[in-house]
Amino acid sequence: MNQKLSRRNFLGTTGTGATALTILTTGAPAVMAAKSANDVIGVGHIGIGVRGGTLLTQVAGREQGGGIAGTKVVAVCDVYKGHREKGVERSMNSEVKTYIDYKDLLADPKVDVVVIATPDHWHKQILIDAANAGKDIYIEKGWTRSIAEAKEMLAAIKKNNTIMQLGHQARSMTSGVQAAELIKDGVIGPVTLVKIGRFENRPMGQNIWRWYGWYDRFERPDPKEVIKDVDWQRWLGKSPKIPFNMEHFWHWRCYWPYGTGIAGDLLSHEIDFVHSVLRLGIPESCMCSGQNILLDDGRQVPDTWSTIYKYEKKGCNVSFDCSMNSAFVQPPEFRGKEGMLRFDSIAQSVSTFDVYPDSSSAKYASRLETGKIKSNKPMMKFDPKKTPEQPSHMQDFFNSVRSRKKAKCNEDEAFIETATCVMSVKSFMERREVRWDAEKQDIV
Repeated sequence: MNQKLSRRNFLGTTGTGATALTILTTGAPAVMAAKSANDVIGVGHIGIGVRGGTLLTQVAGREQGGGIAGTKVVAVCDVYKGHREKGVERSMNSEVKTYIDYKDLLADPKVDVVVIATPDHWHKQILIDAANAGKDIYIEKGWTRSIAEAKEMLAAIKKNNTIMQLGHQARSMTSGVQAAELIKDGVIGPVTLVKIGRFENRPMGQNIWRWYGWYDRFERPDPKEVIKDVDWQRWLGKSPKIPFNMEHFWHWRCYWPYGTGIAGDLLSHEIDFVHSVLRLGIPESCMCSGQNILLDDGRQVPDTWSTIYKYEKKGCNVSFDCSMNSAFVQPPEFRGKEGMLRFDSIAQSVSTFDVYPDSSSAKYASRLETGKIKSNKPMMKFDPKKTPEQPSHMQDFFNSVRSRKKAKCNEDEAFIETATCVMSVKSFMERREVRWDAEKQDIV
């Protein structure tokens, strides 16, 4: 994806004014508050762990010409010394400032934008404080852990006219944009069923979320050394007060006080992609079942998660299945009355798709009968020439910061993501079907 294009260069290659920007962003303009297209945007990174370190590299770049043009990483913040040091090394700025308390970073006048990649239990408060401090925000998924938190976050973004992007990079995949147009045009007919899933199978002892600092690191650091370098009470925040715990610190996704398990980490990616393609909104109901089948390593969250969403007003069901004990891929699969559109990979990695006619299709009956097309072979594929290449998800955010137009995965989309994912958690916890009350804007 084209991360190196500055806004000026992009407009020069695609046209000028509002026409070009419609490719990048959606929504009505907010109050102009950003620097001009020629000024450098100062970026502060809060949370420099596994994902946070990757996002920092995306912004700053680690090679000549890399990163996001027109930006500069001016500050990094983390409660763990090792992560702060990583942030400094990746910042590409010898004068970058380091902070332990994110509020000190928000008070830094050189910081225009923040990138938040902390554990989920900190998302709400940091986002609200950042919005109130006048900073635009890129924040990792899942957005937050409850509907109440999501409502507070949404209000803060709206009140401050903040530009916000939620980290679902599949929204910026060109193949997804083209698929949405084809489905809208009726290529596969009314879509009544979507199948999505996430599967991973690691050797026992190297299970998902049990790594230390990166996805392939499983050698446990010395707890005595780690505890010296981490502000544990600050890391805990308002979560239950417990003595320093290595597993909770490194493997927070395994425990309910800090996140939503599979829902916030994996389901969120897949369901947000479905929403970006079909514009379904929040489902009317959800039924979820989960259990911990093989990964009996002290984690609280399940290793297996099955969810069915009913979008009654749209006439569509979406099923999500996840297992940490099976590696077979389930790419997003859209089934319509006339055919099926199937992608090639998990949501954030999709690059192409195939379209198959249904063997019982009325729309394609004559072509099927004459053998011009066959139901077991694609009748259409993704054509990169037909859709302008999309800027990267991070680039889309900075384009929005400059234009003051909503980012692709803005606060409204983030609220939909949270409601949808939290519905699955509530259904699992309460062992029942849950419903969305559109008037109350809450789960019932």
